[in-house]
Order: sequence, then C-alpha cells, then structure tokens
Amino acid sequence: MREPRCILAGFVAIVSASAWAADAPPAAFGTPAQAAKPWAFAVTAYPTVVRGGQNYTSGIATADRGPLHLEARVNYESIGARSAFIGWNFSGGDTLTWELTPLLGGAWGTTQAFVPGLEATLGWKTFDLYVEAEYVRSRRESTGSYAYAWSELGWRPVQWLRVGLAGQRTNIYGGDRSFQRGPFAQVTWGPVTVGGYWFNPGSSAQVFVGMLGVAF
Repeated sequence: MREPRCILAGFVAIVSASAWAADAPPAAFGTPAQAAKPWAFAVTAYPTVVRGGQNYTSGIATADRGPLHLEARVNYESIGARSAFIGWNFSGGDTLTWELTPLLGGAWGTTQAFVPGLEATLGWKTFDLYVEAEYVRSRRESTGSYAYAWSELGWRPVQWLRVGLAGQRTNIYGGDRSFQRGPFAQVTWGPVTVGGYWFNPGSSAQVFVGMLGVAF
C-alpha cells in the first residue's frame, strides 16, 4: 500500500538536500537516488473493516537512506504474518517523473514465504500512478503461493489533498472477487497523512481501509 509510503517517505530529506542542490549535477537517467541524504522514516497504520469478515489493522514501517530502502510489515501478506524487505530506490525524469524500487524479502508467522516485490510510481503534473506488486512464494505448499497487487491513480487538485481510484488483488478478503476496486481520498498536514479507501462500494463484499501515517 505504498502510495502512503510514497507520500510519506523522504519529506525530511528536503531541507538538508537544498544546501547542495543548486551546485550538484543532475542525476543520469536510471541512476540510483543520491546517497548523501539522511535517513528518512515513515510509519503507517491501515485499520481495515471487512463486511462479513474479520476486521484487523495492518502496519508498514519504512527507512530510506539515499538509494537504500528498508521495509517491515505486520498483517500484510495475511493476518498474523510478519515480513521484512530490502530494496534499492531508482528515480528520474523531469516533466514525467518516475520512481522504481525492486524488493527482496520474506514473511513468517501465519505466512512463511520468500517474497520478491516491486514498487513503482509515475508522476505527471498533478496526476500520479502508483503500483505495488509482490509474489508470495509459500515454503509450506505450492497452493499457498499467490500474487498480490495494489494500484492507485491519484490526482492532487491542491497540494494537501489527493483523491483517485484504487484497486487491489489480495487473498486476505474479498470472497469470490479476485480484484477489488473503489475510490480513495487522502489529506496531508505537514508530516501527517490521513486517508481512506472504499473497496467494492455498496456490495456485500465491501471493505473500508483507513490510513494514518507519519514521516520523520
């Protein structure tokens, strides 16, 4: 659920970066992000209300320093699962900006698996597209393996507000639906972001996912 991660991670690097930004040459296309930035941290909670199912809260914590990306998750791959990842940030573009983070990690607890993944963002003017995908390769049985995906198409009419459409493929909930979709909205005050996602609105399988995140 990374837009939250994309929105929150890296804000604290702006002040320190501004001191040398004017003299530094532009990064080459496809090169890793600058390593001189300090650590940037973000923590986000996602309380989830499932109609006719089990309610729970998942959490994501990230730490970034230059191109290095570290990530830990709770109740993400499944309820009761824990997971950790290491990745590398790449970015580029001018009018059309892009960010790409390949990930390698693993899950334990109720899900025990090797988990390669990818987080990607495209930005153009006030619009952005975020995609997060991973393949959960179960160590217990082949039938327990699955592909997970989360995507968002967002628009910022003003800097503090982001609205759009989200979709996801998950095996935690959804019943017979292999793909859930619905609207979302996020509001940001400084380092704090609050938002909500409404999947399958009006149906018997509707799900509401709240979010509360902070960057530091």
